[in-house]
Amino acid sequence: MDLDAYVFRARTGPCFVCAFLAGDPDYTHETVFEDDENVAFLDRWPTLPGKVLVAPKAHVEHAVRDLDEAAYIRLMLFVRSVAQAVEQVFEPERTYLLSLGSQQGNAHLHWHIAGLPPPACRMSGSSIMR
Repeated sequence: MDLDAYVFRARTGPCFVCAFLAGDPDYTHETVFEDDENVAFLDRWPTLPGKVLVAPKAHVEHAVRDLDEAAYIRLMLFVRSVAQAVEQVFEPERTYLLSLGSQQGNAHLHWHIAGLPPPACRMSGSSIMR
């Protein structure tokens, strides 16, 4: 991956979630689950096996200011459901939930769901962490 090209695209290109949902071929991702309001899709450049991104389908940039309580709760329950599915498939030691993004790039509110592989899989000889 060309990190400089990625940063440039994130800062100057279209919203990656909105472009993905609109079907832009330059922003394809594999959808793993969705409902009327939210979508979960595989991370294009996963840092851990099975890393999933979750985002509202509507362009929302701030979890606290842009979502009312009911929408926030529905989104967080969706995040939890996807995280539970990741845990069933990958049986991680721990599951990380991170909300990232900023006005500098990838402003669309989204969560990263990443399962930390069990200790036996993280040993230096493991092909998972190579």
